[in-house]
Amino acid sequence: MTSTGAVVHLAVYDTLADWETGYTTAFLAQNGYTVRTVGPGREPVTTMGGMRVQPDLALTELRPEESALLVLPGAGLWDAGDDLAPFARAARAFLDAEVPVAAICGATAGLAREGLLDDRAHTSAVSFYLAATGYGGGARYVDADAVTDGGLVTAGPTEPVALAREVFGVLGVYGPEKLDAWYRLFHDSDASAYEVLEGDEAA
Repeated sequence: MTSTGAVVHLAVYDTLADWETGYTTAFLAQNGYTVRTVGPGREPVTTMGGMRVQPDLALTELRPEESALLVLPGAGLWDAGDDLAPFARAARAFLDAEVPVAAICGATAGLAREGLLDDRAHTSAVSFYLAATGYGGGARYVDADAVTDGGLVTAGPTEPVALAREVFGVLGVYGPEKLDAWYRLFHDSDASAYEVLEGDEAA
């Protein structure tokens, strides 16, 4: 299923972990979504890999009603102070507006500090990483590659493919059969999944 014209927003900030959201944004773009980057301001940011990214808009310009999804990558800055806390508050605004959010790696700690994981099943790198934030959701931690609950997708830093799988499921990008095949292809290198993905039906 494509969603021509729908916009998803990718948060970008200094020390962003380059590898964590590429599957998500690339395949959303191939399925009719427009990906727009949102930074702390409109000034360029530099990723962990040294790439410079010019944000399309500043965080103050971001509106949940103009978005289908907010994606929050990990970054060293999530654990270095409160610089990225405004992005966690933006995630709260999205979830309050019933617009989904996807967070991976350090971004899950930011959401934990914001209290967004206290009442939702979630995952991250390891449970004690989130426990160090002092959050109240430890009992809801799930040891899984990615978890979706209450419109929020969470994943650890080694699971960019699982993050994408959950996002595609939330947005209805692929039907169940194709979603499973997509994951088997890109996570498990299962060549038999090609035939399913190339089929005509939105299985």
